[in-house]
Amino acid sequence: MKYKLIFLLLLGLDALNLIYQTSEISISYRESLILYGDFSPLQAVIKISIYIFSQNDLALRLPMILAHVLSVILLFKISKHYIENVRNRLWLILIFILLPGVLSSAIIIDAAGLIIFALLLFIWLHINGYKKAYYLLLLVFVFIDNSFVYLFLALIIFSLYTKNKQFLIYNTILFFISVFLFGIDAHGSPVGHFLDTLGLYAAIFSPIIFLYLIFVIYRKYLIKELDIIWFISSTALIISLILSFRQSIKVEHFAPYLIVALPIVASSFISSYRVRLKQFRKGYKMMFIVSIILLLFNTVVVLFNKEIYRVIENPRKHFVYKFHVAKELAKELKRRSINCVDTDKKMQLRLQFYGVTKCDDYKLIQKYIKNSNGENVTISYTNRPVYFANVTKIYK
Repeated sequence: MKYKLIFLLLLGLDALNLIYQTSEISISYRESLILYGDFSPLQAVIKISIYIFSQNDLALRLPMILAHVLSVILLFKISKHYIENVRNRLWLILIFILLPGVLSSAIIIDAAGLIIFALLLFIWLHINGYKKAYYLLLLVFVFIDNSFVYLFLALIIFSLYTKNKQFLIYNTILFFISVFLFGIDAHGSPVGHFLDTLGLYAAIFSPIIFLYLIFVIYRKYLIKELDIIWFISSTALIISLILSFRQSIKVEHFAPYLIVALPIVASSFISSYRVRLKQFRKGYKMMFIVSIILLLFNTVVVLFNKEIYRVIENPRKHFVYKFHVAKELAKELKRRSINCVDTDKKMQLRLQFYGVTKCDDYKLIQKYIKNSNGENVTISYTNRPVYFANVTKIYK
């Protein structure tokens, strides 16, 4: 009962943090393209949420938050098959919640958060033997996102390893359907994105955890402890690294496959820790403590990210700048009874979400203009100006 309450507390604090973060950011240009661009399953889910809860930031990001919460629950259930001690499973959940990549996928409108949830749901169904359910789920995946092609490839290799002919044929068919519908983006000549890809993975996981993840995947290959999670994670990792020699890859398509490897990573860490005598456990303790400290530090930085504007010279260099300004700008324009403007494409689309539409009555230029006929608008965070614009009424 005690551990159940701790789990619920972690889940509750995590959800509250995400809701708070939602109130602190604006829709980004990339997210507005998803919302107002070509149809996609993700767009449909977001629009349903907005239709039900009205057009606001929470409704915009609620599907991602719900997918994240369900992912935490699924991971806790899956980890039971790898980690016997409930306390250790709770540590795993804490690490999962604090991972930079997981934190961002839980609020940013992107396929990554839904892919993490989808992969964990498939793994849970497979581990528990719900064959009909996961066969149907795989069929649904074909039409959701092109990144599931790597899952089908991983399951093809897994089927060959386990000599499951039926599963092999099924996933081969799904693989070719996915390729036919979406294709595979593999092009270019060697341009040195390999190190960039490793750097992005390190940022998503934190360096220590990512290095240990690679170690575990390699070690399990050597000792032949290969299960479905290993095949899913290792296949995506190898493909992403191979492709990175030739092109800049979309890491968000591959990172979810590595994130779901956390149960085998945690299981390996615990086993390695236990088999060592007490005096030889210091290195593992230090690695765990440093990892937790780094993850907590990252979470604090994200939580209070606007304070960074106080110390950086160029506000546009802020790592969350593309998620700032638009909401406050729309609010300020409406305060001045300006409900439509003509401005650059990116800001125009972002303002649209907050009810400031496109028109030719007002011209908004992202620049402070002295002695102009219009009105200057300044957006500040922590008493630091981060955005300047000038709004001029166009007389016809």
